Amino acid sequence: MTNLEKNNGERTYLAIDLKSFYASVECVERGLDPMTTDLVVADERRGPGTICLAVSPSLKAKGVRNRCRLFEVPNDPRIIVAKPRMKKYLRYSAQIYGIYLEFFDKADIYVYSVDEVFIDATSYLKMYGFSGREMAEFLMNKILERTGLRTTAGVGTNLYLAKVALDIIAKKAPDFIGILTEEKYREELWGHRPLTDFWRIGKGIAKKLEQHAILNMGAVARADEELLYKLFGVDAELLIDHAWGREPVTMADIKKYRPSTKSFSIGQVLPRDYKYREIRVIVREMIRELCLRMYEAEVETDLVMFMVIYGKSGMGISNSGLEVSRSGLGVSSGGLDLSNNGLIISISGSVRLDEYSYDDEKISGEVLEKINEKIDRGRSVRRLYFSVNNLEKAKQRQRSIFDREETKTAALAKATLELQSRFGKNALIRAEDLEPEATTRERHKQVGGHEG
Repeated sequence: MTNLEKNNGERTYLAIDLKSFYASVECVERGLDPMTTDLVVADERRGPGTICLAVSPSLKAKGVRNRCRLFEVPNDPRIIVAKPRMKKYLRYSAQIYGIYLEFFDKADIYVYSVDEVFIDATSYLKMYGFSGREMAEFLMNKILERTGLRTTAGVGTNLYLAKVALDIIAKKAPDFIGILTEEKYREELWGHRPLTDFWRIGKGIAKKLEQHAILNMGAVARADEELLYKLFGVDAELLIDHAWGREPVTMADIKKYRPSTKSFSIGQVLPRDYKYREIRVIVREMIRELCLRMYEAEVETDLVMFMVIYGKSGMGISNSGLEVSRSGLGVSSGGLDLSNNGLIISISGSVRLDEYSYDDEKISGEVLEKINEKIDRGRSVRRLYFSVNNLEKAKQRQRSIFDREETKTAALAKATLELQSRFGKNALIRAEDLEPEATTRERHKQVGGHEG
């Protein structure tokens, strides 16, 4: 019996994941068993290249990988293709969070994503008379009973071990529960490969380690620390801790954390390849949305960053300032449409404003000017990303009859937000939003990039 299968005074963290969440919801809504039903969640109207948001456990067992393209799903009429219903998934997620609140204080729950949470169960085990494993089983059964959804759970003596127990052990365990202590972690997982199975180790980190013949966590733990700091800087400290199964951050630390800098970002995949002249409308729409968010939060910016990712159509790559990169503005390469050589062809840059502002006309004008300097007009555009950084509290200026432009901007933003709050986001739009290439009205109908 492992330490976390009995009460012995150690801290006990749970990591609980809703198994194939979106696909399972669609199965339950149809009165079907997610474990035996072949179903994918994808919007067929977006074409065969659209990404499947979820694949049922039954299809996964048959080799269909998660987040595959629709054309990669076997051509079998028995496979159900379910249109995404994001509002419904959020309702299920909220219902399940409500179950957790019946047994834990919200201070001991951290929502990691729409389908995954961390729970510090330490102070509750004695009260309920449970071990860590029994607590996980209890919650899994409650969720199944109330919603019909199956879950997996990791139990660990720290947050990292709970997450690794979930990701590597639980998903293959007969009862879908994984349990790890530092000792068990070193015994069972030091030799595990690939390294990318471990939380917070992406392909880039794994590749750097492999170049030095560091192929598993045991090798990381035994590696020369000077080499690791040379490769990863201060991030090596976290990597070394995780190699030994240590995690100094607690639930209380997470709850107390406040980022030192703030930013807002927005991105979208366009419904088709857009010509250069068409993206100007999209840029203004997206900047306008960011500016509304700034006004609502009572902040201003003096720094805007952007990334423009080209589509597949258009001329070949010119030498007009193109940048070849794997990511930008925090965008993971795993979520992007990669070309055959694994690279993203894009331009990126930043615009420094001469003063802090949330004036969308001023900001979009300067951003478009910078994009104009760098973009290859012979290529089409498929994706756009923008972020506003260095946010500062909006200055409480003394208004006067001479502050007309500033007053007009604030008044329009206030009226827009009030009308959208009462009547929906499409209650007040600009004439430009009616252009055939505009996307604002359609995006306002969506939740998580899909129709609700």
